[in-house]
Amino acid sequence: MRIEDMTYTEATEYLFCQRPNFEKQGKNGYKIGLDSMLALDEHLGHPHRSFRCIHVAGTNGKGSVSHTLAAVLQQCGYEVGLYTSPHLVDFNERIRVNGKPVSHDYVVRFVEQHRHFFEPIGATFFEVTTAMAFQYFRDMGVEIAVVEVGLGGRLDSTNIIQPILSVITNISLDHTQLLGSTVEQIAREKAGIMKEGAPCVIGEAQPSVRAVFDEVAGQMGTDIIYAEDRAPLASAEELPTGGMHYCTKKGAEFDGELSGSFQARNANTILCALEQLRRMGWLGDDNDASERNIEEAFGHVSALTGLQGRWQTVKSRPRVVCDIGHNIGAWQYLSRQLACVECREMKIVFGMMADKDVGTVLTKLPRQARYYWTKGDTPRALSEDKLQAYGQELGLEGDCYPTVEEAYQAAAAEAQPDDFIFVGGSNYIVAEFLKLSI
Repeated sequence: MRIEDMTYTEATEYLFCQRPNFEKQGKNGYKIGLDSMLALDEHLGHPHRSFRCIHVAGTNGKGSVSHTLAAVLQQCGYEVGLYTSPHLVDFNERIRVNGKPVSHDYVVRFVEQHRHFFEPIGATFFEVTTAMAFQYFRDMGVEIAVVEVGLGGRLDSTNIIQPILSVITNISLDHTQLLGSTVEQIAREKAGIMKEGAPCVIGEAQPSVRAVFDEVAGQMGTDIIYAEDRAPLASAEELPTGGMHYCTKKGAEFDGELSGSFQARNANTILCALEQLRRMGWLGDDNDASERNIEEAFGHVSALTGLQGRWQTVKSRPRVVCDIGHNIGAWQYLSRQLACVECREMKIVFGMMADKDVGTVLTKLPRQARYYWTKGDTPRALSEDKLQAYGQELGLEGDCYPTVEEAYQAAAAEAQPDDFIFVGGSNYIVAEFLKLSI
C-alpha cells in the first residue's frame, strides 16, 4: 500500500498498531523522555507557540474539568482547541476546535505528510497524536487550547507547552508501575506541569501531597491556588432528573449538566480556574455576561464539547448509566453514587484492565447487585473469568460474557423497567458500549 492511498481507517490503525502505544501495550508502549516530542515539535515549526494553553493534569476528573473550561471559553467567543484522551468511539474525538472533531481527511494528510519523519525517531502513538493536535490548532487559528495530560505530567508529551494556567484536579494511586507507588511520588510527577509565571489551581490535596506541590511550586516560581480552601461553591445538590444544581458563595445559582456528587469537586476546581482566567482578562469586562457564559457552559457542556461517559444516562426504562471511572480514586465516589440509586434490582456490566488495582476497586462495588463480567477488546484487559473469580471472593455474584455487547444484551434482556443497569470499569468497556445500538 502506497502512503498516498491511505484511508482514514488505515491511518488510525497504523497509528494504533504500528506506533508504540501505552493504551494498547501498557508499560511496553510508554517511552520515558521528551526527546522525540521535542524533535516532532521542531519539525513542525513549534505550532503550540501560536496559541495560549491551559494544561490540565490529575488522577480523576481532568476530562470533565477540561471539557467544561473549553465550553466556557467557547461561550466567551474564542476559537478554542481541546485535546483529550482517550477517545470513546472515534479517534478524532481527541482533537477538537469549538467542539467539532478534527476531520478524517486531516488525520490522513498528517500521517501521509509526516510519517517519513516520525517513523525513524520511533515516535509513539501519543507523541504523534499530540503533535497532530498542536499542528491542527495552529492551522485552525485557535486562540486558546485546553490540553489534557495523557499520563503523569513531568514527562508527558504535552509538557512541551508553556501554559498561562495549570490545573491539577487531584492525586490518587493509578499507573503506579510508571508514576510511583505512593501518592507523594505521583504528585511530584504531576507537579511537573507547573511553569514559572503560570498559576496552578489544585483541586484536592491531602497534607503530604500539598507539601510536594508547595515544594515544586517554590522551585518553579509558581503561585498555587487550592480550590478546596477557596471553596467557591456554597452548595451542590443532585437533581432528580439528572445533573447538579449549584449555588456559589457570591450568590449565583445555575444547573450543571454533568451528574454525580463527585462533580461538585470538579465544579470547585473549575470555578477557581475561571477566577484566574478572569483576572487575566479572558472572561471579558462584563461580569453579567461572563456569568451567563459560565452557566451556559455548565448546563450544555456535552453539546458544546462532545463530552461522553461521565455518569451518562443513555436510557430511562430501565435506567442505563455508563461511567469511565476505572481506578480507586474514581470508585471512592462512584460507589457512593451507586449506593444512592433507587431501583428494583441493580445490574452491573463490568470489566477492568489487568494493570489496575482490581482487588481494591472490587471492594467498592455493591454486593446487592447482579454482575455481568466482561472484558474490553484490548490485550491489557483482564479476562472475564479472572474478574469473576476476584468478585466471587468478595461476594459479588454474576456470569461471564466474552464481549461487552453480549454482557449488556444479557443484562438488558433480564431487566425490568424499574431496574438500573450500570456499565463501566474501564474506558474500553464504555467505548464499546457506546458503539452499540440500544
